[in-house]
Amino acid sequence: MTTSSLSEPATAPDATAFRRVMLKISGEALMGDQGFGLHPPTVERIAREVQSVHELGVEICMVIGGGNIFRGLQGSAQGMERTTADYMGMLATVMNALAMQSALEALNIHTRVISAITMNEVAEPYIRRRAVRHLEKKRVCIFAAGTGNPYFTTDTAATLRANEMKCEAIFKGTKVDGVYDKDPAKHDDAKRYDTVSYDDVLAKRLGVMDASAIALARDNSLPIIVFSLDEPGGFRGILAGEGTYTKVQG
Repeated sequence: MTTSSLSEPATAPDATAFRRVMLKISGEALMGDQGFGLHPPTVERIAREVQSVHELGVEICMVIGGGNIFRGLQGSAQGMERTTADYMGMLATVMNALAMQSALEALNIHTRVISAITMNEVAEPYIRRRAVRHLEKKRVCIFAAGTGNPYFTTDTAATLRANEMKCEAIFKGTKVDGVYDKDPAKHDDAKRYDTVSYDDVLAKRLGVMDASAIALARDNSLPIIVFSLDEPGGFRGILAGEGTYTKVQG
């Protein structure tokens, strides 16, 4: 039997509870108020959010989508061959990862872009043990190009890498402060979940992540914390026991 609850903001774990986390954000989060591409001030703002958590001593992995530049499913829907469209989407994630790396290193945070597609001139190839070593040295690791395979989303890539890196939680940054029973932008009576089970997310199609990512997180007991990336200090606040969010767990 699965359970879920609707209530006020949860009490987050103590900051020391999360030694290593995965931050998953969409490509659209980087375009600010623009309709396309990268908005450098927005990239810088998100980088400062990451910096604030990095200063706590937390080891940080990141996966950034590519929807602000190109989305494989949309290309496929317009007649492009799906595999080609997905590879184009993977390249878009590399562009976003490089932009975030530039913003983080401007804040004196050592960062590595690690690509699932070999492109040695701009990114390291994905080697799990090397990536773990980067994290141990307190470098931020941005995993780009998804899983390196078509038909898999960056949600699935984030969950896969989080498990491989032995992250203790996935932080999913969105435009809303958690998971709701219906779209809060369209329904004034939408209620936010305090906690919700993986199975309820799947059964109710709550749209936290795609089904493959949720199932992979469930099978490995990896919690997903959904919070608003637009809330200043929200990422750090949850680690400090503050803020509003939804926790997806077993």
